[in-house]
Amino acid sequence: MKRKIYLAALAALSATAIGSAYAAMDIENDALAVGSAKIGLIQAVTAAEQQVGGKASRAEFEKHKGQWVFDVEVVNGKKVMDVKVDSTSGKVIAAVEDKTDRDDEHDKAD
Repeated sequence: MKRKIYLAALAALSATAIGSAYAAMDIENDALAVGSAKIGLIQAVTAAEQQVGGKASRAEFEKHKGQWVFDVEVVNGKKVMDVKVDSTSGKVIAAVEDKTDRDDEHDKAD
């Protein structure tokens, strides 16, 4: 009986370690992908702020629908906008209101 518990625990730990290593590789690959961007973070933030007329509060480099984009969160008054900026052209490809970030203190999703 103890041996079965030991083997189950060993299998669970192995799966966790493999999953963590795989996630770390993805993060490394994502971070290195920024080298392929034709524009920098400052240019992406500037484009996003100009598009929605606010101030950037956060920016990330991520894959969206198969392409690398800068995802910039811009605050304009009481609105929070998620703005996607093409990392190659610097053009805004999407700007939508982020309703989940309106009231973070009571937001269960965050």
